[in-house]
Amino acid sequence: MAEKFSSLVDAYLQDLRHGRRLSEHTVTNYAVDLAQFVEFLTAQGLNSPEEVKTGHIRAYVREMLAYGYAKASAARKLSAVKSWMAFLKEERVLSEDPARRVQAPKLPVRLPRALGREDVRNLLENGPRGKALARDRAALELLYGSGLRVAELVSLDWEDLDLQERWVRVTGKGDKERLVPLGRFALAAFEAWALECPRRKGPLFPGAGGGRMTVRTVTRIVDRAARRCGLSGVTPHVLRHSFATHLLEGGANLRVLQELLGHESLLTTQRYLKISADHLQRMVREAHPRGGEGEEDV
Repeated sequence: MAEKFSSLVDAYLQDLRHGRRLSEHTVTNYAVDLAQFVEFLTAQGLNSPEEVKTGHIRAYVREMLAYGYAKASAARKLSAVKSWMAFLKEERVLSEDPARRVQAPKLPVRLPRALGREDVRNLLENGPRGKALARDRAALELLYGSGLRVAELVSLDWEDLDLQERWVRVTGKGDKERLVPLGRFALAAFEAWALECPRRKGPLFPGAGGGRMTVRTVTRIVDRAARRCGLSGVTPHVLRHSFATHLLEGGANLRVLQELLGHESLLTTQRYLKISADHLQRMVREAHPRGGEGEEDV
């Protein structure tokens, strides 16, 4: 990496860590994407951001796609580049932002995947096993029962949990706090987990050596529990999608769901409106005068 590029990338990463207070996992992803971008720029004979033009950035995106990166991956890498360039303009390293007019590859619209209700019940009741059964069941109940992001889950401390009032205080993106209610099954799971943790201090979900459980560990716990139940491709994010979809299918208000999920924009929450075809068919049968079977014509 050219020296000037290197120092400016380092300054940006420090801003992400200490200014925006992003997680180390997120900062690492930015670092990897920007290192790849800088490698591309130096191969083009560029030595500083002042030499970067809009055409260079568009060429970088085309090269990513040509190498076989998925459109979503190329879009994520471009997002890192755009954020870095905007930072450099704010710091007056650049007079103009060359990435501002570069558009990301158009992504296919995909419906969030959600498990069926019976699959979720099977997973939560029969998936967790072994010495850490109480801990793992509490984690699974919270991922599905409250729709938490996995990074939010592992950052929880016992002090964030109020079993009497049935709330958990969650710190989401941008250090924004929200209160999320505990359902009766999650409450029961935490009461069982609390019996094994008489001190109730520090991380709510400790990992090896008493430290905080990692995102990777939670992902592995979910995957193993799912496989025991004959399910594949289940991740913590699938449980979050399932939480959102099942709430909407049950008639929950979209703005309530936005608050529960910790979404900044309602547009992000609205993607959950594209729910299962079976649910749509059922709603038409139940709600429309000519949608069901045996109703009188109108």
